[in-house]
Amino acid sequence: MISFVINNWYLFLALIVVVYLLAAEPAMLKSLGIKLVGVHEALRLMNDKHTVLIDVREDKEYADGHIAHSKHIPLGSLAERSAELTKDKNKPVVLVCRSGNRSKKGAVILAKNGFEQVYSMNGGIAAWDKENLPLER
Repeated sequence: MISFVINNWYLFLALIVVVYLLAAEPAMLKSLGIKLVGVHEALRLMNDKHTVLIDVREDKEYADGHIAHSKHIPLGSLAERSAELTKDKNKPVVLVCRSGNRSKKGAVILAKNGFEQVYSMNGGIAAWDKENLPLER
């Protein structure tokens, strides 16, 4: 067994790297207090609390359909435009994108800028649309 590991060290190194990459993102999100929520949990937050919904998709994607009352701040400009949201630092903030990947990155930006209740919607607008929830166009 040990000789197999020694002879195939590069495979084990690759395995360690893959495991690290899979575990690093959830650990980082948790350490920053970011919660991942599904469509229905995000909808409950929007209905029950004074939640701020931020859509981090690009202009064309947003124009193709977005959730009502969402603020549009593309991910590429979120860091410099986070000052626009200063009054909302104590409110729940839900970030949404097309599939849930960019919203996680945006959530990290806001959490590092002092936002206290940051959520990223899993599945993004694709999951919202799949549930036949309304989009403004």
